[in-house]
Amino acid sequence: MKTVAQMLERKSTGVISIKSDATVVDALRLLAEKDVGAVLVMDGVRLVGIFSERDYARKVALKGKSANDTPVSEIMTRQVVCVTPAQTNEECMALMTEKRIRHLPVIKDDRVLGVLSIGDMVKDTISEQQFIISQLEHYIHR
Repeated sequence: MKTVAQMLERKSTGVISIKSDATVVDALRLLAEKDVGAVLVMDGVRLVGIFSERDYARKVALKGKSANDTPVSEIMTRQVVCVTPAQTNEECMALMTEKRIRHLPVIKDDRVLGVLSIGDMVKDTISEQQFIISQLEHYIHR
């Protein structure tokens, strides 16, 4: 299993974030522009929350609020579950399953290094399995 640090090395995107005083519609535009499902909410270099499509659906759309008038800080998830670069894919997947989340910010020394999504985890797992299958096929055909 790869570590979080190894998985982050393979990602081309950096940290996608928005300020807490931005409007929800600005956050939605950023999600669409970057083709991601969540963005980190930062005040300077400090992580203060995460905003996802799920936050919008449940806390704005279903409650009849205006995305134009609602600040991200009002509906973001404040208690963000994070991981360290030393953790493994397996640990991250277990955490995501247990907490029912899809995005994990990676933190080292109070600094955000990146974000891993459930898609990143699945992609890594498939890659690992394909490598093992290839090695086994090579071994069998020797």
